Amino acid sequence: MKIIKKGDKEYEDARLNRVFNHKRPERYPDAVFFPENTDDVVTAVRYAKENDYKIATRSGGHSWAVWSVREKGILIDLVHLNQMSYDEETQIASAGPATKGGSELNPFLIERGRFFNGGHCPTVGLGGFLLQGGQGWNARGWGWSAEYIDSMDVVTADGEKLKLSKTENTDLFWAARGAGPGFFAIVTNFNIKTKPYPKALTASTYVFPKDYNTQILEWLQTMHHHVKNTVEIVAVGRRFDFGEGMVIHALAFEDDYEEAKKALSPFEKNPYLDKAIVHKPFDPTELEEECRVQLEMNPEGHRWTVNNVWLEGSPKEVSSIIVDSFQNLPSKEAFTLWFSMAPLRPLPDMAFSMQTEIYMSLYCVWKNKEDDQKCGQWVTEQMRRIQPVTAGQYLGDSDLTKHQRQFMSVENHKKLETIRKKYDPQNRFHSYMTKKEATLNQNIWD
Repeated sequence: MKIIKKGDKEYEDARLNRVFNHKRPERYPDAVFFPENTDDVVTAVRYAKENDYKIATRSGGHSWAVWSVREKGILIDLVHLNQMSYDEETQIASAGPATKGGSELNPFLIERGRFFNGGHCPTVGLGGFLLQGGQGWNARGWGWSAEYIDSMDVVTADGEKLKLSKTENTDLFWAARGAGPGFFAIVTNFNIKTKPYPKALTASTYVFPKDYNTQILEWLQTMHHHVKNTVEIVAVGRRFDFGEGMVIHALAFEDDYEEAKKALSPFEKNPYLDKAIVHKPFDPTELEEECRVQLEMNPEGHRWTVNNVWLEGSPKEVSSIIVDSFQNLPSKEAFTLWFSMAPLRPLPDMAFSMQTEIYMSLYCVWKNKEDDQKCGQWVTEQMRRIQPVTAGQYLGDSDLTKHQRQFMSVENHKKLETIRKKYDPQNRFHSYMTKKEATLNQNIWD
């Protein structure tokens, strides 16, 4: 196992080279460990225990707040734990935490006629994504990706190997599905249930000028409950060659093209359809093409400030309050996402427990360090603006050092802390980075 210590020639590369966000933190672990397998993970954890080091882990490096890079202690980088396999009989895939869901796991599965509803951006690693709940493809219809974990292998704070499932170490399995960066063990392998790859993946895409943003947002909130649950619904505010505008992208996961057209037909009844600059209904597509667009929206080598909210309120109230976040964007790459979860599905019993019918996330993207203050301030102003219709936030697109919101139910958070005391009584694992620890999992205005 390779170990790089602070002061070594390769240290800066080891600390940051797999961090997606180029707005890098000034935090410095004492050493970075690169385990090759589970036994190496055990060795690293026991080293930390014997030397009284805290532990941070990195799977894919896509955390916007860079959760993995913490001050002091050790960083265990799981880059080499990216193994994949598939069991034809059980239709369960096994994958390491550093496996990239879109660019590695799904191509592997599609060759076998299968599919996993993992993260939209194809370079996101499975580890952090699944631990936070996993807002994957068509979450409004299929639920959270963490619900598809059949079992998982972990190494605890004592360096013990455990199998977690609904029948084995059930309390830690409950915690793993939703604790996110506050999870107090290291996942070395996921066993996940797969789906048949849809035979007639079909999209309808519309682009409207920003003059209609308020009306479009209000209309979406009145109709999305009635759209078939095989359809993913997103709206994105962004810049185009003609200026600012809004995209509606509805993606039907169907096995028959006529069924896909039928599922997408409600979007042809948009009362503002004649205002569309782009009107492209019922377009056959492939997951590879959808991932290509996601990569364009999430460019490498950029600086990011990201945060999100769960929205609640009447269509008129919500649309009038959030509309400014979809326009007057601070950079040409920045965008704001509206994501439907309606009608809400009941959640299984797991740590993840915070959701509403509408998810909204602000992605401020820029290239030059000189724009850090301007872009960060824009996100702060928008988070303050949309507070009246905010119910909470999702850990996956959050930075709790900037904006703290509730991310799980009060009861679940208490239960999570009880389980933490059982498995990590010495707080060996770093937990959430917060602006104010006393108000963790609270809406600050409450």
